Amino acid sequence: MLPGHTLDGTAPPGGWPMLPGMSLYRLEDAREIVAPALVVAFDGWVDAGLASTTAAARLVEGAELVATFDADALFDYRARRPTLEILDGKPASLTWPELVLRRTRGDDGRDVLVLSGPEPDYRWRELANAAVELARRFGVVEWISLGAIPAAVPHTRPVPILGTASRPGLLRGDVQAGPAGMLRVPSAVVSVLDLAVSAAGIPAVGYYAQVPHYVAGPYPAAAIELLHAVGRHIGREPSLGSLREEARELAVRLDAAALIDEATRAYVERLEAMVDEAGLPSGDELISQIERFLREGEQRA
Repeated sequence: MLPGHTLDGTAPPGGWPMLPGMSLYRLEDAREIVAPALVVAFDGWVDAGLASTTAAARLVEGAELVATFDADALFDYRARRPTLEILDGKPASLTWPELVLRRTRGDDGRDVLVLSGPEPDYRWRELANAAVELARRFGVVEWISLGAIPAAVPHTRPVPILGTASRPGLLRGDVQAGPAGMLRVPSAVVSVLDLAVSAAGIPAVGYYAQVPHYVAGPYPAAAIELLHAVGRHIGREPSLGSLREEARELAVRLDAAALIDEATRAYVERLEAMVDEAGLPSGDELISQIERFLREGEQRA
């Protein structure tokens, strides 16, 4: 009898089928997937301003469910507790964190797969193997990782995008691979998957928006730029919904805050001068910014 199955080989009610080589995911609907690009975004480690997961959420509006991953195997529920709804003093329902693969199709008949959800806590290597297996099963032609990092950039300038690529010539638009030189940072799951699919011969790119480190909460301008980056790969512009208006409203609030406080205004002007004169920050500067962001996150927690 297979683990997690009944004597007749089926999964018990509510159980998870643990088939060899498929223990981390269950296929839901995988019909007629055509030459897909696969977009990946996780919350947490490299999702400053919720930019990458906001972009992913726009991509999957109205999308079909293709595969569901085994949340019990991937998440630490003490770190990512399910949400309990209590109605009139009675526990009513639980909403569990989930990692899913969805499919949307454009007018050109080409599919886009989107893997998104909370960044898993466990079994990263097995998840990477599962990602490669799914990419091969569906004939994925390109892998697009999305992320966002805190940076010393002002909200008054266009959102800078850092790129990564498994080989030269894959990045689109004016995005360059960078920063130059060696950059060592704690890895995110998205990068573990990126390396795995690259090693399997699947072209892979990553787009990482730089979010002003003084901005707390969602930063829709960065999500917009990530969607533009995806659009250049899939040959169509993803719907932005209300993101433009949200970005405009946030910019107005940030401008007002800088106008009221002289120290804030001077700091923003200094960042503007740095960006205008020097372009993207160096690798050492990025490391310093990321370390500061992590320290501040620990203090907030």
